[in-house]
Amino acid sequence: MKLFTLQAPAKLNLSLRVLGKRDDGFHEINTLMVKLPGLADELDFSETGEFTFACNDPGVPNDEQNLIVKAVRAYEAAASVHCQCAISLNKNIPHGAGLGGGSSDAAATLLGLNRIHGYRLGVDRLHEIAAKLGSDIPFFLTTGASLCTGRGERIEAVPSPPSLSVLLLKPSFSVPTPDAYGRWNKSKELPGILYAAQETQGVMLVNDLERPVFEKHRFLAELKQWLLVRREITAALMSGSGATIFAVLQESADADALAASARDELDPHLWHWSGLTDS
Repeated sequence: MKLFTLQAPAKLNLSLRVLGKRDDGFHEINTLMVKLPGLADELDFSETGEFTFACNDPGVPNDEQNLIVKAVRAYEAAASVHCQCAISLNKNIPHGAGLGGGSSDAAATLLGLNRIHGYRLGVDRLHEIAAKLGSDIPFFLTTGASLCTGRGERIEAVPSPPSLSVLLLKPSFSVPTPDAYGRWNKSKELPGILYAAQETQGVMLVNDLERPVFEKHRFLAELKQWLLVRREITAALMSGSGATIFAVLQESADADALAASARDELDPHLWHWSGLTDS
């Protein structure tokens, strides 16, 4: 019997500053993140005799390596329960996109299990579990915009910036997050590419991971520059560690037409989505 469905929204990093490498091997960061309520995975929770997991995307692993399964095991251990539910994932957020899809799915799993088990764990305990599972996951336990520090797990609620109309473009390849951070220290800027902070609607957009990612994946640098010269665009930036480049649109912009032009001129296999950031 189906119990309920939870939305697991994507995120955008409006700013991402890398401050240095930590003793634990992670990097110290400072990032402003917002959610994309219109772009979300869906998790269906159903009552059953034992835990099962399924996904509509055959490319998503359904074993113990999946973050949803890891979240279930972590919740079982923390709450001293045996989860007897089926979780079915309808995947809408692309993999390896810098949009936090897997992290959001894990957070929704923790929230869903806590609901099923009578809110056995408090907010602070859920945050602790989430932080151990992945740096981005605690952000998705919150509402609104957040300034995330540490390795990303320290969350400070901040006033939401103005809702932005954005177009997201992603090629068929993905960027592994560890690779992006691993190349950060020794990477160099490509000539002719804008890395400096951009201001649009009172929001400063900047991403220190563009340097290492663009150096290895030059198509993403070309995609960003292609967007920046379009009159319909006020700013363009890579989200997270990529491979999504997002553009902030003018009010009169036709996002679908712009995406079609990008496919015609750059890559016929580009994935795209357009909508509003959370406000």
